[in-house]
Amino acid sequence: MSIRSVILVATATVIACAQPQPGIAAGMPVHLPASDLFIETADGRRHGFRVRVAASPRDRGRGLMRVTDLPEDKGMLFDFEDQAMVSMWMKNTPLSLDMIFILDDGRISSIAEATTPFSRRSIQSEEPVRAVLEIGGGLSERLNIRPGDQVIHALFAVTPVDDGGDSISGS
Repeated sequence: MSIRSVILVATATVIACAQPQPGIAAGMPVHLPASDLFIETADGRRHGFRVRVAASPRDRGRGLMRVTDLPEDKGMLFDFEDQAMVSMWMKNTPLSLDMIFILDDGRISSIAEATTPFSRRSIQSEEPVRAVLEIGGGLSERLNIRPGDQVIHALFAVTPVDDGGDSISGS
């Protein structure tokens, strides 16, 4: 094999390895644990998401920075372990996001809808919360997700069945 052939094969291997895994958003931190999360809305619908859980200060600090694609059934759940006033921002985040602030019983406290990409403006919870769910900007409105709706996840009282896959179905 010529040196040129070796270089071409090596380059192709590097490019192939750098591609996102199927079902994972481009740039999403794959080292974070993934789990199923559901939101039950007041109109009786149940919407499913496959989320990555950011529980350490470092992972919460990075969040969805530099993520360039976030499918509608994906998101990131920030676990703050205890209820506290939470402040988020969009620094280095190229996508508009909805930030759903969640109480320790899984009820939605408030929603910051369609946040501004790259903004350094502080987005704060209206009261102490346990977690924040980030999903695509505008999705809360399209799915009729509102404060008072119930989030079902292992962090809260009711847990869904986790089949170990990277995708789920919702309605």
